[in-house]
Amino acid sequence: MLSEMLKAVRLTGSVFLNACFSAPFGVVAPKYYDPVSPMACLRHISIFHFIVAGNCTFEAANGERREVTAGDLLFLPFAGHHRFWKGEPLVMAAAGEIVQPSRIEGMWTVNYGGGGDELRMICGFLESSEFLFAPVFRTLPALIVEKVSENKVGTLIASTVREIDLHVEAAAPGSQAMLGRLMELLFVELLRRHVARLPPGSKGWFAALNDPIVGRTLQLLHADPARHWTVGQIAGKVGSSRTIVAERFNALLGRPPIEYLTGWRIQLAGERLRFGHESLASIAAGVGYQSEAAFSRAFKRVTGITPGKWRERTGRRAGLALESASP
Repeated sequence: MLSEMLKAVRLTGSVFLNACFSAPFGVVAPKYYDPVSPMACLRHISIFHFIVAGNCTFEAANGERREVTAGDLLFLPFAGHHRFWKGEPLVMAAAGEIVQPSRIEGMWTVNYGGGGDELRMICGFLESSEFLFAPVFRTLPALIVEKVSENKVGTLIASTVREIDLHVEAAAPGSQAMLGRLMELLFVELLRRHVARLPPGSKGWFAALNDPIVGRTLQLLHADPARHWTVGQIAGKVGSSRTIVAERFNALLGRPPIEYLTGWRIQLAGERLRFGHESLASIAAGVGYQSEAAFSRAFKRVTGITPGKWRERTGRRAGLALESASP
């Protein structure tokens, strides 16, 4: 289920920074935004920082502060502004002002600080569709820290991080293509672990995956969003009653199953409008609507604009893009 969702959000990524800092140092990184890209508002960026050597203090956008050390993998799902430091730096340098080009195309290097104890860090990103990412993944925390050094040798996260480090150090031709695949693999495994560690009573999309009834309901809706589902049909498939399905779904996701399905259909349609030149009739049928008129009404109800306007705005420039709609 998680793998299918990640396919839908169009993941791409790679490593963008190989950095070495020496104490005392302090760095401030702003929330990611690329004003040059015509589609920047429609992309969601997540950031990884892997501490290869050394240690420092790290502070996320929500004020959460952690002492991080070699072997720690930091994941910022929403790429919010953050800062990190060691010692007592005189200034907090802006990250964008201390980077230099590297031997690998598309990657940067940093060698910055006061000459004391060193911190080596590899930084990567994942890019996805903002329209599809936001409503599903919004319940993730601002910062997830995975202790890679505590992983058993040979586990997927530990081996993937080692592979990333080797490719960065080798700087061989074609490295970025391989690094992109490794970043995607790392993201999937981190999310799997996050889901497995959620405490009882958690709510949201990831918690719903652990619920035998709601998780199965999500599988059905995502596997066949064009089907004319009813709560009764869903209940029959998951082996429960309509009342229990509706109540548990609403308790975990804050909306009834069919309302969720409508939102997911519109999100999928929004992506198809953005990519390619399918007719409205084809898109409408593909997401479960028997007529363009019914599809257009549902689309406008969720996004606030017609499908035609959505296609025009998302295909023209990001400055006109709307905020993500929730399913």
